[in-house]
Order: sequence, then C-alpha cells, then structure tokens
Amino acid sequence: MKKQITGLVMLMGVVGLVLAGCDNQSSENAAAQSEQTQVLKIGATGQSYPNSFKQDDKLVGFDVEVTEAIANELGYKVEWVNAEFGGLMAQLEAGRLDTVANAVAVTEARQQRYNFTIPYSYYGSQVVTNTANTDINTLEDLPGKTISGVLGSNHINVLRNAFPNNEVNIRTYETRDGAMYDLVYNRVDGYVNSKPILLAEIKRNNLPFKLVGEPLVIEEVAYPFEKNAHGDELRAKFNQAIEKLSAEGVISKISIKYYGEDISSK
Repeated sequence: MKKQITGLVMLMGVVGLVLAGCDNQSSENAAAQSEQTQVLKIGATGQSYPNSFKQDDKLVGFDVEVTEAIANELGYKVEWVNAEFGGLMAQLEAGRLDTVANAVAVTEARQQRYNFTIPYSYYGSQVVTNTANTDINTLEDLPGKTISGVLGSNHINVLRNAFPNNEVNIRTYETRDGAMYDLVYNRVDGYVNSKPILLAEIKRNNLPFKLVGEPLVIEEVAYPFEKNAHGDELRAKFNQAIEKLSAEGVISKISIKYYGEDISSK
C-alpha cells in the first residue's frame, strides 16, 4: 500500500513538473507573441536625403523621425527595412511590410491598392535642370528634352500627365543618386523630384541645379496600408498619432530641422 501511495505521489510530482513546464513555455510564447505584435516593419530607401538616409551607419531623416515619433506615441518599436522604392512598395503589397515611410504620394492608382492615412507632409513635384542649360528656363522649354526620375516614383507619372503626348523623353533609374548625378554631368536635360527634397539636396551638395518653372502639382504624402483588418487597425492608430503630433507641433519641428521650412501643412 505504501508503495502504491509513494508511486502516486511521484507520478503527481512528474505531472506537476510537466504542467509547470507547459505553463512556463506558454508564458514565454505569449510574451514572445506580445513582443512581436509591438514591432512594426516599415520600409525606407535609406538613400533619400533628407527624408530617409544613412548618417554614421544610422538611418535618419524627416520621414524616419516622424515615423519613430508615431511609433513611440503608440507604444511600438520600428524594424526598418531598406530597399529601392519600387521594391518597398512591392513588399508592402506582398504583406512583408506594415507600411512605407519614404515620401509616398497619395495617388488615385495607389488608393486602389492601399488605404492611406491623413497627410503628414506636402510636396511640390518639381523639375530642375543644370545651371549650364541656359536654354531651359520654363516648363515650355522641356519638349524634346530628356528628364530623369526614380523608377516607381509618382513624379514620373506627374511628368507624363504634364506632357501627355510624349513631348519629353523620360529616363528612369532605380536610385535617386543615379537620376540626380546624370543631370550633374549633363547626361540628361532635367530631373524631377519633390521641391523640398531638391532644395535640400542642392544646399547640402552645392549642386549646379536651378528650378524650372513652378511645381507641376502639390502632392499629399501619407502612410500606405494594406486593405485588410490589420492594415485598417494600424491606419486608425497612425491617424490618431499624426493628429496629436501635428497639434503639438512635433511634425512641424522635425520638418524645419531637415528642410528649413514647414512642409507638414499646405
């Protein structure tokens, strides 16, 4: 009888240890899952001064700081994913990113694929030329000329819409540097990008560029999210954070830091 009782006690002890181990494992899994849900995977090229670029091997810039401020407000951590712009948008569409923070303009075509937050900045789509090009001074001087731009950028679409009969030749590049420096060395006649970004690049690198006329359009810049429950939830949270940070002047302050002016409102 004592042997049976002893055996039963030992069995109960083993079961207790197993259950305790399961509880510990469940707790660890739950903690891991909880931690995982607090991480946002966000894309940025890391080559787009001054909105996302590398400084001393650290990703910095206007879009980076605004995004980090939003994440901090919401209690998230950001895991940055760097790639060329077209690849980032493809990763978002494939569900490998939560959103993209790289001056993503709100367009009708993109709205068909993504749901956007309220705007957090505004950019004028601007053409520049080399200062040596004395025959290019206005938009009316561009027909027959070759204009560079970043592949996948909405500025290319804006340029096509401005010259719908293919009056200008458009040359696309995977990176901004390629598009920009071909104009520096006069391998193209012009380059299209956001006006605030162009002015920041001209000042930073003393580039031999001049503005060609007025901006083609003024674009709203916002965060794109997938059209599903997860995307809708994050989009709602981002909207609340953007409104709060805008009201507190946080986004305006970050804008002035990187652009020298407030591009967070029209």
